[in-house]
Amino acid sequence: MATLNDFKIVKKKSKMYYKYLKLNKEVAEIEQARLGFYLFALECITNNKDIDELKEKINDTEFNSIVFGLENIDLGIDAVDIDEEYHTINLFNFKFRENFNPRRGLSQNDALISMNFVNAFQNSDSSEISGKTKAFVDEIIKRLNSDDIWNLRLYMVSNENNGLSTDSEAIRNLQSQYGLEVITYTLGDFSNFISMRPEPIGATLLLNRNSVLSYEEEDLSTYKSYLMKLSIGELIRITSSSKDMRNKYSYENMDEIEHLKLDFSVLFDNVRGYLGKTKFNKNIFKTLNSEPSKFFMYNNGITMTSKDIEVQPVNGNQKWKISLEDFQVVNGGQSLRTLYDFKESHYDEEILNKANVLVRVFKTGTQEGLTNKIAEFTNSQNAISPVDLKSLDSLQMKIEQILKDHKILYVRKVGDLGENDIEYDHRISMEKFGQLLYSKLGYPDRASNQKKRIFDTYYDEIFGEDNFDIDDAVRVIEKYLEISNSYEKSSYNVYEQKIFYALYLNEFNSNINNNIELIEKVLIEYKQDSALSEARKLIQKGFKDELDKHFKGI
Repeated sequence: MATLNDFKIVKKKSKMYYKYLKLNKEVAEIEQARLGFYLFALECITNNKDIDELKEKINDTEFNSIVFGLENIDLGIDAVDIDEEYHTINLFNFKFRENFNPRRGLSQNDALISMNFVNAFQNSDSSEISGKTKAFVDEIIKRLNSDDIWNLRLYMVSNENNGLSTDSEAIRNLQSQYGLEVITYTLGDFSNFISMRPEPIGATLLLNRNSVLSYEEEDLSTYKSYLMKLSIGELIRITSSSKDMRNKYSYENMDEIEHLKLDFSVLFDNVRGYLGKTKFNKNIFKTLNSEPSKFFMYNNGITMTSKDIEVQPVNGNQKWKISLEDFQVVNGGQSLRTLYDFKESHYDEEILNKANVLVRVFKTGTQEGLTNKIAEFTNSQNAISPVDLKSLDSLQMKIEQILKDHKILYVRKVGDLGENDIEYDHRISMEKFGQLLYSKLGYPDRASNQKKRIFDTYYDEIFGEDNFDIDDAVRVIEKYLEISNSYEKSSYNVYEQKIFYALYLNEFNSNINNNIELIEKVLIEYKQDSALSEARKLIQKGFKDELDKHFKGI
């Protein structure tokens, strides 16, 4: 259960997110925290780190009034995220509390309020609603009426301790009647999302020699790695939040394992960061319940890195005492969390002792970036986004360091708030920076609709030495901010795509206002007889070609 301090930390971080809205008006302090919480929560759950995109997803009445000056009746849904890649429509109901009460939580009524919004798209009728809510409902209706299969999720989100019970009859009926999967996020979940470099943790194991294999790159290498067969109980012990238990390798009473909690800091270098709220892995639960002795063969295991591994033969060389210093779980974090979930709901001493798991531990020493390379490469065959994989690339970490010196927060992972002792002037996500470089390289038309390929197919081209000078990173961001500010002051509608084009043109003409005027002129002239929106025009190569023709005439 989360504590008062967790509540204060999440509230403090929410206020930091409010600053990214950059509002030039007086807003009450509690409203600042509430508005910021919306951004923070959406970033954590959707894995979208772009503040401008997150703002557009928010449907809440007060948020739109304060931030955009828009009138909007939200009908009980505070945000909408339409995930085109996974064909999922995510609906959000937020509850932000000003004061901490450990016994308070979400109720069924909080979920039922959202049904006004759901009924609108279930009935395929938005005629009685208006504003942003109508736009969201119409987009959902269009997708539900298509031939594609779409999943519906309702996220009940709060900074309180107690989530909504999904086992009640009312919620089960709601899920059955509307086809909604109801997921709850509470204070404890969000406190785990906050990404700050943890204090190094260690653990000690005592294993039979036949449960350990060692590997070294060459005979004289001091960097040995180890394959270990651990019982699930032992894996839980060494990854727990109890320092005493992590080093208590000779315990005899299994009751000491029952109430241990996962230390989420061991997942800091996991390629996915905090893995969020997910369903229990049914296969893991099934295997542990029915065939615990087969778990070792059925599960892919856990991969760890450790700054130092000390191995000492004991008990007449029959056992090895193994000490891990500053270790991280870099692959298998989802399995680890599911094992803790199993322990919580199906505690069984025999199973925890009988079921074993393969654990690979790589000694990294002081080799720069080795932990991140291991995390990237051991996860590369899994269903993990290219952006998450590249977040551990040593080049991205170097960019982060350079930008930090200029008080620019470079967000590589969800929930990354930088260092506590730095007051950052600006914040930019790794994805947005990739879009800026790709636009600057000559592809502003692709920067939005091919965003995912920037950190996959196009990565080496964009971030390769031939096209990217790391010393130029600060200048690119400063120019982007300057162009954004100029567009905001103009009389034109502002889209990120327009800013990408202006950044592209800046490579040839440094007059920002002239470039803006040219973009708007070509937008009017390009396919003016068609019903294409500006947004649709901007992603077409034909528009970019037309812009190039006009530009050559300057």
